[in-house]
Amino acid sequence: MSSALERYQKLGLRDSLPKYYRYPIACKELSFILREAFHQIPKSLQSIIFQDTLLAFRLLPEIETKNAVSAAQFLLQNVEATLPNRKKNVAVTEFKHAMVSHKRRSKAHLVEKGSLQLPQDILVHVFSFLDMKSLVSAGLVSRSWNIAANDNHLWQMQYVVLFDNGAKLKHVKPVEGKNYRLLQETVDNRLITNWKESVKGAYTGALSSILTTNRGYCGHCKSVVWLNNVKCPNVHSGISKIQDIKPVTAFQVVEYLLDDSVSITSSSDSDSDSEGEPVSKLWAYRKFRK
Repeated sequence: MSSALERYQKLGLRDSLPKYYRYPIACKELSFILREAFHQIPKSLQSIIFQDTLLAFRLLPEIETKNAVSAAQFLLQNVEATLPNRKKNVAVTEFKHAMVSHKRRSKAHLVEKGSLQLPQDILVHVFSFLDMKSLVSAGLVSRSWNIAANDNHLWQMQYVVLFDNGAKLKHVKPVEGKNYRLLQETVDNRLITNWKESVKGAYTGALSSILTTNRGYCGHCKSVVWLNNVKCPNVHSGISKIQDIKPVTAFQVVEYLLDDSVSITSSSDSDSDSEGEPVSKLWAYRKFRK
């Protein structure tokens, strides 16, 4: 059984903090670790987590999203409730400096607003490297991004990645009465004209719960990993299947850190601790005014 330090390193929080799309999730997991596990782990790991918390605050000015600010504020609340006074004062000071810098950068970018937009073909090419959840998020930024993010070919690529080129997927064993059927039958690609609607139509059961989170417990790796279109990023001897990935909450990340396990049933905090959006919100789109 690996140590708490080894399991923490596998979580990859330090490497994830500089990435704007993972920063809020990493801050949230750090917050839960501080709140639920800080006083139960070795001092050497406490020191690493404290340094990662300071790093999270220092990086805030570079992560220019409202979610990042909210996540950093949530992390600050847990810092104030958990850390001893000396470390708490250091972290609070770091946060205040970060917020001042963040506001300055935000004002500077408002002045620069109106810079040239990328051509649509360039946007579509860039978006081709995104996973499904990121592609949906990109479509909410502006009118031009919305048009590019709804490119039919991009969604055909998403369908291929998610459903193995339309091949018939195996059924997953039902849990607690939920319908975990992923795809009823093989799809003839020649009959599909709207690929986004096809992805939405197959977005049910176990697949929907996995796609609305960024974290999962991989049955092959026996650890919590970052997901990419329901796939584990690590190379396995066998093909990574949807049923091999179990979505996890930040509370379950703490459970994994302390016990090297993730419970099958969600904790009482799991509802409020959901990493992703509800299905309806994920597919919602902003109406941009002309």
